This record gives sequence, structure tokens and C-alpha cells, in this order.
Amino acid sequence: MDAIDLTIVELLQGNARLSYAELARQVGLSSPAVHERVAKLESAGVIRGYRVDVDPDAIGLGVTALIGLVQDSGADTDDVLEALRGMPEIESCYFMAGVESFLCRARVGTIAQLEQVILRLNRTAGIASTRTTVALSTKWENRPQSITS
Repeated sequence: MDAIDLTIVELLQGNARLSYAELARQVGLSSPAVHERVAKLESAGVIRGYRVDVDPDAIGLGVTALIGLVQDSGADTDDVLEALRGMPEIESCYFMAGVESFLCRARVGTIAQLEQVILRLNRTAGIASTRTTVALSTKWENRPQSITS
């Protein structure tokens, strides 16, 4: 990736709806040249997708929790991950160094729903224990990193 590719990625992180014409204007290339660069960034896996950023409160998902999971020593990691993927309440999952094997972010509408998620996790084969922290509010998340400076 060169400096122009990095600038294109940063511009799209700020607004994924920018037109090729607007991207071209900002990086000093033609629209077809920018279109070709974006296609290459997509095929190389640099750009993984385009998403709508929805306010969780507005769609009834006002409770956010971070749940640390300790995996059983004999458990198969792929089986645990498959079970976690099957839980729509879990938005993200990170493999961790340390005592906890995974850290997951879950969103639900109520504390009672969070309780049900935790109970399901604790009954999941391969999970030895959980530790849950409830977020009181979200100050920011998914902030794009500056890659051109």
C-alpha cells in the first residue's frame, strides 16, 4: 500500500459513503483510478466491508457487557468459538493472553436478558467460568485509527 491507498482507507473510515468522484478529488486521481484502487483494497482484504453504525439504544439494545471467558483446559477452541458465533447477543470476541481465553462484548435490551446470556455461556461445553462487567455508558467505540500521520 502506498500513501494514496492509506489516504483512501482513512477517508472511507471517516465516511464509507464517499463517492469515487469525491475520493478522487481528495487524493488527486481520476474516479476510475480510485475505483480500481478501492477494488484492489477490497480483494486484498484491507477493506473488509461497509457497515451502518446504529445507535444500540435506538434499537432496544441499551445494555452492554464485557464478558471474560475461561476455557476448560481440555476444550477445543474451535468448538467454543462455534458456540459463541451462534449467540447473536455477542457482537465481538477477542482471543486473549492471560487467565481469560476470550473477551466478548454482548449487547442486550435488559439485565434479565444479560443474565440469560451468562447462564447460556456457563452451560456451554468448553467454558469453565465467566466474569462479566456491565458498561454504564459508552463514551466511544469503533473509533478509526489515523493511518496517514
